[in-house]
Amino acid sequence: MKDQKKAYLFGLGAVACWSTVATAFKLSLGYFSPAQLLLVATATSLVLLLGLLAVQGKLRYLGRYLRDRPGYYLLLGLLNPALYYLILFQAYDRLPAQQAQTLNYTWAITLTLLAVPFLGQKIRGQDWVAIVLGYLGAMVIATRGDLLGLSFEDPLGVALALVSTLIWAGYWILNTRNQGDPLVALTLSFLLALPFILLATALWSDFALTAWQGWVGAVYVGLFEMGFAFVMWLLAMKHAENTARISNLIFISPFASLLLLRFLVGEAIYPATVVGLVMIVAALLIQQLRLGPRFAKPSRAK
Repeated sequence: MKDQKKAYLFGLGAVACWSTVATAFKLSLGYFSPAQLLLVATATSLVLLLGLLAVQGKLRYLGRYLRDRPGYYLLLGLLNPALYYLILFQAYDRLPAQQAQTLNYTWAITLTLLAVPFLGQKIRGQDWVAIVLGYLGAMVIATRGDLLGLSFEDPLGVALALVSTLIWAGYWILNTRNQGDPLVALTLSFLLALPFILLATALWSDFALTAWQGWVGAVYVGLFEMGFAFVMWLLAMKHAENTARISNLIFISPFASLLLLRFLVGEAIYPATVVGLVMIVAALLIQQLRLGPRFAKPSRAK
């Protein structure tokens, strides 16, 4: 049954979760390495997702989906959570959280570009306006407003944040070919990704997970960034009478996140970050006029 009030409540719940994760990422990375954070968060989220499937009586679908398309779900898992979060956490580890988070918001603009070769979509004039405005906003953030000097505080960190948008957009393009239950598909992706995340932790970090603060942060990320937020967003889309109105709620998240970073992490918010974020959000609003009906699957945002 459609119920716009319920849709708003679930949508706001998801946005509230996403608003806190940049702070959770940054605080957790003070105690865990990116690989360690990803390992604990993924395992936590997987337990939650398996529990939700058990309650819904859908656990039996995991084997069926895997038998039908093993390579497809393995690739999904390698993209998300394995590569995407490993690279994103590395970006957060190197950059101020406000920069990493806001640069990551350009993923929907990256999606527009990737949709041309992979989905056969065409780019209209308004899409080009959104692309130029969005990436110009990203440059303002990355250079702290010094566009002419092109001086990057941490070029590798900026590159990692932008590469994460490429992986996330690629994941959603691949996900448009998923005709099954989205919760089952996500659970299967996390299940198949876990061995690779364990290997990454062994190669690039260690299993000395002794800091309780890191555990608290990683479990929080697993529950609220990778788990509950996704489920609430699916419920919001399910109950929505007007999905465009619900989708617009995601633009609250980055501004709320900046406030949390200021007061909980203690980051001084750069004026360039605010200017760049406004430019990126404006670009996404312009873009949404075109992308709303074209990309129904990419229902998550950061």
